[in-house]
Amino acid sequence: MRILLFALALAAGAAQAECKLMRIQEWNVRLERNLPVIDGQINGQKIAILIDSGSERSFMTRSAAARLMLARYDASAKGLYAIPADRPVEAVQVDELKIGAATRKNWSVRLAAAQDFGSDIALVLGEDFLSATDVEFDLPNRAIRLFEPRDCQAASLAYWAKGDAGEAALESGSRTLFTVAVNDKPLHATFDTGTTVSALTMPAAARLGVTPQSPGVAAGGCSVGVGRKPVDYWSAPFESFVIGNENIRSPQLRFGDVFKNAPPMTDLPQMVLGMDFLRTHRVYVARTQKKVYFTYSGGTVFPADAAKDCQDLR
Repeated sequence: MRILLFALALAAGAAQAECKLMRIQEWNVRLERNLPVIDGQINGQKIAILIDSGSERSFMTRSAAARLMLARYDASAKGLYAIPADRPVEAVQVDELKIGAATRKNWSVRLAAAQDFGSDIALVLGEDFLSATDVEFDLPNRAIRLFEPRDCQAASLAYWAKGDAGEAALESGSRTLFTVAVNDKPLHATFDTGTTVSALTMPAAARLGVTPQSPGVAAGGCSVGVGRKPVDYWSAPFESFVIGNENIRSPQLRFGDVFKNAPPMTDLPQMVLGMDFLRTHRVYVARTQKKVYFTYSGGTVFPADAAKDCQDLR
């Protein structure tokens, strides 16, 4: 038996030693209105780019397309919408997008509604762009990294963790979904860098017996995500929030009509973990392993004063 255990230990060590975590890109992040922004170039012109993991598709503002002198064309026939309410659907052809040393050529990008999201924001990178690789959200250190693991099926990809990192399994589907628990009830959740606060959906809160009329519920402020309509929140005390091995007792959580403008879909999450969660955690989305790794970095995970107003990102 001792020889067998020694052989198994050698095999596990060999599997760990073969793992190569290739870093493709590292983006320096600055926070504008508590949302992550990086620098890039389109056709040689400098732009600011918002990273929005909660957006199904990447898109560009119409004013940015005009500023960059990009010709618009009708993309309605493709039936894909950057923002659900946009009609008709227009797109532009980007000859070259550069972020750091990486280049993407001949990219067709949808246009969003005729509003802007910041003084220099031209482009929003969504899940369609981010899902091509493993992604590390290291927002406590103002960085986002893209990785390509090789032979890492059995290895933990939380390479920075000194101890055991938290883990959650990714579910099948087009979105980055995983399971959390609120008051011991499992909920489908996702990371959303395009919203400042974490929140339950109204139906999810109702399943837990919490509505705007429930005792102890108060107005929780208002927040606007990238390219989305303002959302009014309510705030309520809950017994617990659990993700992986992390258990937060007596959290004050928000809930609201988070997806009121989204098209009908079967894989909508029941909770979004926004920038309040991501600024207090280091997160690695390992699509190659269908896992999420995370560690707590410090600070209040769900601050009560995180959402105050609904100023558009103009």
